[in-house]
This record gives sequence, C-alpha cells and structure tokens, in this order.
Amino acid sequence: MGTINTGDTAFILFSTALVFFMTPGLALFYGGMVKRKNVLSTIMSSFFICGLASVLWVAIGYSLSFGKDIGGVVGNFDWAFFNGVTGAPNADYAATIPHTLFAAFQMMFAIITPALITGALVERMKFSALFIFIGLWSLVVYYPLAHMMWGVGGILRDLGAIDFAGGNVVHISSGVSALVAAIILGKRKGHGITSSQPHNIPLVFIGSAVLWFGWFGFNAGSALGSGELAVHALLTTNTSAAAALLSWMLVEKITRGKPTMLGAATGAVVGLVAITPGAGFVPIWASLIIGAAVSPLCYFAMSYIKPKFGYDDSLDAFGCHGIGGIWGGIATGLFAKNSINSVAQWDGLVYGETRLFVAQLISIGVTIALAVLGTIIIMFVVKAVMKEIRVTPRDEAEGLDISQHGESAYPSFTGMD
Repeated sequence: MGTINTGDTAFILFSTALVFFMTPGLALFYGGMVKRKNVLSTIMSSFFICGLASVLWVAIGYSLSFGKDIGGVVGNFDWAFFNGVTGAPNADYAATIPHTLFAAFQMMFAIITPALITGALVERMKFSALFIFIGLWSLVVYYPLAHMMWGVGGILRDLGAIDFAGGNVVHISSGVSALVAAIILGKRKGHGITSSQPHNIPLVFIGSAVLWFGWFGFNAGSALGSGELAVHALLTTNTSAAAALLSWMLVEKITRGKPTMLGAATGAVVGLVAITPGAGFVPIWASLIIGAAVSPLCYFAMSYIKPKFGYDDSLDAFGCHGIGGIWGGIATGLFAKNSINSVAQWDGLVYGETRLFVAQLISIGVTIALAVLGTIIIMFVVKAVMKEIRVTPRDEAEGLDISQHGESAYPSFTGMD
C-alpha cells in the first residue's frame, strides 16, 4: 500500500478536469465542421456521452477495464459500482494517489474515446441508434482493450507493448471503428456531389485550442504523478503538436498554394494524436519527428485514400485518429527509451533493439482486429434492434438538429442551408 502524495493528487485532480474538458472541446471542433442545420446534433453526439460513459464506468466499466484479470482480456466485476474502490492508493496502478482518483482519471478517457467515433457518423445517423451503439461499443471494444493494454494481467501489457496515454486504447480503436461504422452506415445524401464546407471555422479553432489545452492533462496526467515524467510528457506533447501544425501548413502551401485555418487546427490535433502513445517514452527530439511526419500521412489519407475508396468518414475520424494513432504506435516502437521510463522494457528500433518494435506492431494489429470485428457485430445488432439506423432522406435534408432534437442553432439563418 502506497502513501498518498498531496502534490500528485492535486495534479491528477486537475488533469482529470482537463481531460473532461476535451470532450466539450471535441464537440465544438466537430460542430464547426458540419452544415448549420446539423451543428447541435453533432455537438450533442459528443456531449451525451459525458452522461452515458460516466454512468457505465461507475457501474461496470472501471471493473471490466482494471479489475482482476480474466484470461488476459477483461477484468471481473469485483469493483462494480466502485465497490472496494477506496480513497487509499492501489499499488498496482498508482501508488501515490487515491484509488478513486485513478478511477476518475481513467473515466475521462472512457468518455472522449467513443465521442471521437461520432465524427464519422454525423449528419445521417439516428440519435437513438447512436446512443445504443456507443453503449455497446464501450462494453465490447473499449473496456477489453483498456484491460489488455493497461490492466494487470492484460495480454498486450504482458507482451511488453507500451501505450502511455492511449494511442491504441483511444485513437486507433476509435479511428478504425469510425471507418467501419461509416462504411456500414453508408454515405450522406449527395456526398461527393454537393459541397460540404464547414459552416463555422472559428468554432473549429476554439475546439482545437480546447483539445490542445486539455491534452496536457491527457498526456502529462498519464504519468500519474507531478514529477519529472509529467513534465517530459507535457514537453513532447506540445512539441509534436507544434511541429505537426507547421508541417500541415507546409503541405497545404505546396499542394494548394495557401495554408488554411481548418488545416492548421487539424494539423495540431493530429500532432497531439501521434504523440499520445509515446509522450512519456520518447526523447524530446523524437517528438519533432513524430509531429512533422504525421501531417503528411494524415493529409494523404484524407485527400487521396478517402476519395479513392469513396467511404464517407464525414469529419475524418479515421484520417486523424486511426492513421495518426497507428503512426504514433509505430513511432513509439522506433524511438522509446527505457532510460526515460522503465515501463518500456526495451529501447526502440532506432537504438538497435527489435523486441519493443515487434510488440508495438502486434498490439496495433490486435487493436485493429478488435475494433473491426467489434464494430461490425455492434452495427448489425443495432440494425436488428432498431430496424433503421439512419434518419429518413427527408429528415436528412431538413437537418438533424430539427428532426432529432427539435431545435435550431441559428434560428435567424433558417432557410439558408
């Protein structure tokens, strides 16, 4: 049993609040990118998860994710409804903060992860179908994956794969699931024919700035203490985001002649995605490379791969989080150093070691497989229960704000969409 450190506790309390704030930030980031008639339904798609995921986490999510291991894949129900989760530290997970605080910090990750998926499904999915989908996805994909990667006895953790703040658990899982769900759901009406310009880019900027701010809690907080490792993670996080922002602007300048505000915001976010798995493992110089490389990769996925295959990932959840997360997981296997964080059993590939790199590739493969299979099963279950998971063509034309929620974001603009 550890001793509570009030400095660590204060820092993780603040980090928990920062990570919570990311989900409203994501709601604005996504909300600004859609048509005016769908902005509220898009914001609501993230915001309702603050309720659903929190209740599920207290009831069974925390126990299934971090409880006593069953087969290396999932936890048991010993900690259901926080039974036995006390203010004393739990040496398995965080020896200097209350166990309840560790559980609360992890709850914020369980909120934002499924919210990331919604960016691929906006402007056409029934709210009731989305509600059921998110609940089932948390149970089938998120909790087992969190256990496998972070839980004591988890197979990916025991394999030696590392994921500092959720490259696999948060970004790859949500990004790949978003792609699969978008393909099954089908394209928006008029996709590829009519223009789908973002209706409010300042809203996208505000959302990306909130995400960047919150990400310091996301990554630095994952040190689970306020020491040297947290500072290191904060620095690598900011450096990667900054490099990716500049890199995206450069790519746009070369390909389009002008850098855009939308592109700059997207670049910062993919830089944050890419550094997430390695923030507390890679040297600061490596975060420059990780950030600079992720923007051209994601840009290529959005500008060339998406049109070529014709899927309608509305707001590029896969292009940002799937591609960015996969690169981040690979880059962690390239650049991680045991001397920075002893959780990494081996150094990365650039230092001549292969074992970590192989473990990272296996963990990415397992994450993709679970996300694909889990999402296919869930989508067909939701279809079977709901009969119809899309809004009607008429409701889609009218906009989901009115058809799903009975309200309008900009009443004075009615008729201009």
